[in-house]
Amino acid sequence: MAVFTVIEKNDIENLLLNYKIGTIRSFEGILEGVENTNYKIQTSINKFVLTIFEKRIDKDDLPFFINLQKHLANKNVQCPIPVPNNKGVFIQNIKDKKCVIMSFLEGNNQIKNKNKDHCFEVGKLLGKLHQSTKDFNYKRQNYLNLQKLNEIILKCSKQKQDLYSDLIKSIENEISFISNNYPKKLPRGIIHGDIFMDNVFFNNNKISGIIDFYFACIDYYIYDLSICINAWCFSKNGIFDNEKFKAILIGYETHRKINKEEKDNLNIILRLAAVRILVTRLHDLLFHKPDTYVTPKDPIEFYEILSFHKNNINII
Repeated sequence: MAVFTVIEKNDIENLLLNYKIGTIRSFEGILEGVENTNYKIQTSINKFVLTIFEKRIDKDDLPFFINLQKHLANKNVQCPIPVPNNKGVFIQNIKDKKCVIMSFLEGNNQIKNKNKDHCFEVGKLLGKLHQSTKDFNYKRQNYLNLQKLNEIILKCSKQKQDLYSDLIKSIENEISFISNNYPKKLPRGIIHGDIFMDNVFFNNNKISGIIDFYFACIDYYIYDLSICINAWCFSKNGIFDNEKFKAILIGYETHRKINKEEKDNLNIILRLAAVRILVTRLHDLLFHKPDTYVTPKDPIEFYEILSFHKNNINII
């Protein structure tokens, strides 16, 4: 989450005229994340989150995201619930951009010392999410597939950034390797696509909810699990924690078993998951607009994770 679009109190007041969720008491921007603009809103009735859609979000995909979160909430997967206006419409406009109001999740998404118990809970949640969406009928393709990642890294290479030229060449080689070794058929369905620590909330070491479904799409389940492993099982300097890795798998398999083909292809998918974050972070660093309230994240963290997977083919 982040703040790209600055709004004033009267902007929210005018928006809330169309809702029955009280009058505004206070609001503040939420600075975590990199994709959309988010504000925490306190009304006379309750707390809510206003999300303004930016950057990579296609407005035609918004019904998919809204219906997915409604579906998951009905399956008792803890997530923000979209709030309709007085006419039953979820998607609104503010500052000439699409927006939505969501229920507010209580909890802490800034775990300073994540441990294997946190990882077990995250794996369990992800397995439940995959099982709970088997009867979800909406579809959305993965718009950050290998082809798109290759386009993004080509755009980065045209920046002529000498500082990152070696990194860009290394990424280009890795994308080529993954493309030549990518598995053709694995179990697939709806994935979250962004199970990072700032998207998972805890209360007393138990998950109170998961947010930010705007990378959700249809893809391999093991790809979602790989994103999760890369986000939760490494330290900032790229050191792998096998106990956290095992905890995620054990938690995940309380809801869905990982088959042999998925295990056999885990390394290549872990590498793809690392490349996705590495490429998008490098892009956002090179094309960062200084007038936005967001700090680009360090891409090198995921280069080190990628390097680990290249040197450790079998971790399962």
